[in-house]
This record gives sequence, C-alpha cells and structure tokens, in this order.
Amino acid sequence: MRIASFNLENFDDNPKSPDVLAERIAVMRPQLERLRADVLCLQEVNGQKTSTQPRVLSALDKLLENTSYANFQRVSTLTVKGEPYEERNLVILSRLPIVEHKQIKHQFAEPPWYKKVTATPPEDTAKEVTWERPLLYAQLDLGGGRGLHVVNLHLKSRLPSNVDGQMLDQYTWKTASGWAEGYFISSMKRVGQALETRRFVDSIFDADEQALIVLCGDFNAAVGEVPLEAIRGAVENTNNPKLSNRVLVACEQTVPESSRFSLYHRGKGEMLDHVLASRGLLSSYRGTEVHNEMLHDESVGFATDKLYPESDHAPVVVEFALKDH
Repeated sequence: MRIASFNLENFDDNPKSPDVLAERIAVMRPQLERLRADVLCLQEVNGQKTSTQPRVLSALDKLLENTSYANFQRVSTLTVKGEPYEERNLVILSRLPIVEHKQIKHQFAEPPWYKKVTATPPEDTAKEVTWERPLLYAQLDLGGGRGLHVVNLHLKSRLPSNVDGQMLDQYTWKTASGWAEGYFISSMKRVGQALETRRFVDSIFDADEQALIVLCGDFNAAVGEVPLEAIRGAVENTNNPKLSNRVLVACEQTVPESSRFSLYHRGKGEMLDHVLASRGLLSSYRGTEVHNEMLHDESVGFATDKLYPESDHAPVVVEFALKDH
C-alpha cells in the first residue's frame, strides 16, 4: 500500500485565466500518476464558486480527470455551510472504503488568549488566537476487522501573522518588533495545531494501543523543531518508556540526507512535508520516496508561478506491505 502527501500550492481555477489551470495540470497530473498512491492526502486545494451553485472543488476534479484517483472515495474540509473553503482545503482520496471521517478544530485544544504588544492602536484586552485550518481525519477499512487511521494536516506557515499598524505595505514591516510579534503569533498557532493533533492521536491510542495511524501533510516544520516534536511524542522527550507504543515515526528518516527535502527556501532544501507512522505500522514499512527532482526555489527573485506552474512542494510517498481484503 502506498500513502502519499502533496501540497498543491494554492491549486485554483481562475475564470479570467483559464490557461493557467491547464498549464498546471499538464505538469502536475503526471506527478500524481507517478505516486501510484492508494491513499492520497492533498493540501492547499482551493474551492470554486459560481453565482448559482455552492462552492465545489472543480479545479481538483479537472486535475484528477482520466486518472485512477477520479474513482477514489473522497472527503475534504468543509465550512459551517457544508461546502469547501475558498482557500487551502485538505482532501483525502482513498482506494479503500472510508468508513468514518471528520474534521477537528479546537476540540482538543482551545484557542489561547493573547494581547498584542506592538499593535497600533494598542489592544486593551487579550483576544483569541485561533488557527485557520482544521485537521481532516478518515478511517479506512482494511478488511478483516482492521482499520487504518489517516490524519491530513497543514500547520500554520512560518510567515508572520498580521499586527495592526505594523505594516507599511503587504510585504514591508514598519518595525522589527512588529515582525517579531507577528512571527510569534504564527508560531503560537502552529504549535497549538500540533498540540491538538497530538491529543487527537492520543485519543485514538486510548481506544487501541496498537492502532495503525498515519499523519500526512505540510507541517511547516522539520524533524527536531517544536511542532513536529510535539506531535511525534518521542521517548527522548517524555522520558517515559511506557509511552513508546505511542511514538510516531517520521518515515523520511530512511531517505539519504542529501535527498531529504521537500521545499527549497533561499537555496536551502528543507523537509517540511512528512508522513508519520505509528509503531504498529513499522513491521510493514518498506520505504519512502521524495519526488523532488524537478523542485524549484520560488523564494528567489523573479521565480514566479508563471515560470514554475508546478507546486513549490515535492510530493512524499511511503510504501507499506499492508494488504487489504
């Protein structure tokens, strides 16, 4: 069984620029087909809305046309109106039956309260710091009474959050202190999402200590950084060997370090996209691939989406010797 994660980078369909989607599909559909995934977790899938119909994932439908994924079962994140979000939806596609699914946001971690110190005008009271994106969960039927728990997530980016009165324009900060506070708020959101993810995973382990669990997504953090360490629950951090069955393993650790990157930023390869597996899956683990051969650095000057219509993230695929019946 092959389980893949891929951040499509603002995958959208703009009626004013129909050629853009066609250009993206031309380079990205072969990437999806190469994955040969049985379970595919996607991030940054934008929704499209017409004047008469609710918002749908029509751009994704076009991407999946004439591929095996078009016939997969599918779930996605939804607004309170029951339609996809306008931007950055999470999607799980599965060849296996999806027997349960839900999205999680502030059910296992309430939003913290914080009063900004550099805002102009000054804030009088603390406000909730809520994260924008929920987690997406699906339980798949492996047959024989076995289930596979899949969590798709997209943690807050490293870009600083807005601080009133601290921006000269969309890209320019008025003060270094304002930038630092915006960065701190984004970090708070990212670690908050990580805490909620860990608590949700522990709720699955509470019901079944040997649960088969995979977490896929754009973590915006590398192994060793706080969000990922919070989710993994390594014994080196908890100092409690009784929790060893609940440790999550970053599968890319078996990829040679020279090839272990899923995004370029200012000339440096970073591994921000991950597939984490529970220890119950390790006996069937066979290997990880990071398809980064054609990855471009979109953080440098003039590296626009027009030049590089593919995603700025590389897909990650992990293979397990799991058989479904």
